[in-house]
Amino acid sequence: MKEEFSDLKTKIMSKQPCAFYVHCFAQNLEICLVAAAKKNVEIASFFTYIISVVNLVGAFCHRPDALGEQLHKELKEAFGNDFLTERGMIQETSLKHTGDANWNSYYGVLLNLISMFSSVVEVLELIVDDCCIDSVGEACRTLKGILSFEFVFHLFFMRSILEVTNVLSLALQKKDKEIVVAMDLVKSCKQQLRHMRNSEFDLLVDKVSSFCIKHDIENPSLDETRVVQGRSRRNAPLKTNRQFYAEVFFCVIDEQLMELGDRFNEVNTELLVCLACLNPDNFFIAFDKQKLLRLAQFYPQDFSDEDLFALEGQLGLYIQYMRSSSDFSQLQGISNLAKKMLEKGMHRKFNYVYLLITLALVLPVATASVERAFSAMKVGDGSICNRMGDQWLRDSLVIYIEKDVFGCIDNEALMLRFHNMKTRVERL
Repeated sequence: MKEEFSDLKTKIMSKQPCAFYVHCFAQNLEICLVAAAKKNVEIASFFTYIISVVNLVGAFCHRPDALGEQLHKELKEAFGNDFLTERGMIQETSLKHTGDANWNSYYGVLLNLISMFSSVVEVLELIVDDCCIDSVGEACRTLKGILSFEFVFHLFFMRSILEVTNVLSLALQKKDKEIVVAMDLVKSCKQQLRHMRNSEFDLLVDKVSSFCIKHDIENPSLDETRVVQGRSRRNAPLKTNRQFYAEVFFCVIDEQLMELGDRFNEVNTELLVCLACLNPDNFFIAFDKQKLLRLAQFYPQDFSDEDLFALEGQLGLYIQYMRSSSDFSQLQGISNLAKKMLEKGMHRKFNYVYLLITLALVLPVATASVERAFSAMKVGDGSICNRMGDQWLRDSLVIYIEKDVFGCIDNEALMLRFHNMKTRVERL
């Protein structure tokens, strides 16, 4: 999409040189998570165990049933003999399958694995005992791997990492998120990761130790010395368990912070910093006249030299009016500012400022909605419908993409409109 030749970005830029390319922030976050995981051997090995667990438990139809039966047994033991099984009380429970295109889907897998750990172990033991199954070797290896302090440490550690980024990922996939909000979310995510790095290692170790004690997993002393794997024992360095796990902890978080800084460099560019000055939050505290003038210079086809002088004159009066008017005192977000200006007729009095606001709204952060539109094109213009005309394709895409809007229209009204378009012998 953004390659140098014959891509969508190049074609758009050839027709509109002033267009700005903003990569999908939600996809950037996925790339950050993938890069941080693949660069660390311990975490990469951990996720291979996760994939094996999901595949082994859910490969055959009887295995999810065995998982559900074991979970029901544990619930009955936990609540006692008075535990009642009524319809709707016990919802269907299973391990979620992960997707390569949605790395953050691992967050749900890790949560389920923690809550259903005993049941998963029991099902894996059943697979191992059934020697006729082809995957008994993989099940034995997986069972031995997950019943270790190292696996549990990685399990709780990656759950904490994905817990921070999951909020950001869900927010970036919404349609109406603004650039200002995205900047704050990315900044908060980085701050939370730094706080985790500086002060939450001991807390993580305590959680892992408690979990291991609960599930009868060997809990080694952190002061014990261990040989680092992957080298000959003669030259292998010696480290304590605390040093080993701390290195994994700090390394992964540092990689995550570095990837966030590299992949989200758009929010640090001059364009997006200038856009932030339009934010009406807290009585337009982010307003900066010089940065807004600089923002207008990014669009020479919309702002001539005379227009820039007119904009400079309007900005001073605009900010005084906005801060003194009660109608604009409680606004949040650039989109709400544009709606309120239209409602009060201020878009005519401050026409150049309003033009700047509309240009800012053209750059949505949540380009996930744009990605969904391109995915919809594959549905409408596939190999079966390769003779579809452009007009028909456009009309079909509008209906498919805007499902929420067209879902509110009654079918009877549509049939009546279609019937009245042409004289027909019989009513539809």
